[in-house]
Amino acid sequence: MEQELLLLSNRDKLIEANKGFIYNVAYKICKRKLDWNNDDELSICLIAFNSACDSYNQNKGDFFGYARVLIKNALIDFFRKNSSTPYLSFNDENEVIDYIDTKGSLIEFQKELETQKIGEEILLFSEELSKYKLSFDDLVSASPSHIDTREALLNLAFKCTREERILTYIKNKRNLPIKEIILLTATNRKFIEKWRRYILSLILILVNDEYLYIKSYLNIKVGECHE
Repeated sequence: MEQELLLLSNRDKLIEANKGFIYNVAYKICKRKLDWNNDDELSICLIAFNSACDSYNQNKGDFFGYARVLIKNALIDFFRKNSSTPYLSFNDENEVIDYIDTKGSLIEFQKELETQKIGEEILLFSEELSKYKLSFDDLVSASPSHIDTREALLNLAFKCTREERILTYIKNKRNLPIKEIILLTATNRKFIEKWRRYILSLILILVNDEYLYIKSYLNIKVGECHE
């Protein structure tokens, strides 16, 4: 680790010494030969590697593993912005010799990246739920099977997120202020108590912008609640 930090202090030498690493990461994603003088993908990778040098710290683990992730993310963004552009390479006679299946490669890598991010979100959310003596499995098992019930609970949770006193109570007491929710939503106590774990979980998800994939998994789209 100390050696990695020492290398980071000498940026130009580090980049030059690791062009092979940068190229290999790009090659595995693009699945074609690349040229340092002609291919934008390698320029994107150099910028991403330099960004990794700027943002790296020991808490992020192995530097090269961290740099690999930033390079892959940068290429994904590049592919997305240029999805309509064919990626071709030519030989000296200007004939097509290779074609990168950008769409297929991007889809596969997106799946890999999304799986990783979903795992990170679930871990983060599970850690938060543990503070409330809940688990992610509780959320799944407590989920209502009927669409009408899910919509009613989602709307109830949305209303709660708009009330600072309710959010403060939840944060301090690690529980739902059932009486206040009844007054706010005119909902039956038994209904709230029955779905207490699910309501609490929904509120925690809604107030945290980091839970994008979990919101998608639960089909939560902010702004679509019905009054």
